[in-house]
Amino acid sequence: MSGKRGIQSFGDLPISPRSRPHKKFKKTAPPSLDISPKPEYNEHIHMKIKKNYLLLLAGIVWLAAGFNILRIGIISYKSYVTLINLALSAAVFFLFWFMVFGKLVRRHTDRIVRYEEEMQFILKFFDRKSFCIMAFMMTFGIGLRVSGLCPDLFIAVFYTGLGTALFLAGASFACNY
Repeated sequence: MSGKRGIQSFGDLPISPRSRPHKKFKKTAPPSLDISPKPEYNEHIHMKIKKNYLLLLAGIVWLAAGFNILRIGIISYKSYVTLINLALSAAVFFLFWFMVFGKLVRRHTDRIVRYEEEMQFILKFFDRKSFCIMAFMMTFGIGLRVSGLCPDLFIAVFYTGLGTALFLAGASFACNY
């Protein structure tokens, strides 16, 4: 110890009274380092909804798609309304409803209802295959109209039948909710 008042030394390092910890602050051990693995960020955690809302979401998506396609068909129909064209639109509707969208509604409703966990990722209202089908249909439909390869009569008949089937699929999903 040094003979000077107020300065003490520890080994070769002098410590002034001001650098000593205050009596109110007890010296504690440093906080332990948490080295446990942190869960990786998962967007699924933040984008989950109750599984029954997946049916409602699917209904909204297909109702919107059906409404837009049906609207395009009806607008194109203005000078082509005949019994034959209406019958062809009905045939397109029945073909798409019974071969595609009716099965799609049943398959996805069954899949969603069977989920064990109540909270599900928001995009699980469809599986990968259905999203691919939707993307293909949108790309093909837009390309068909923009290219001008199909006359308005085809757009009127085909889109009216297809839009009605899509709209019914959306309504079916919403009813299953």
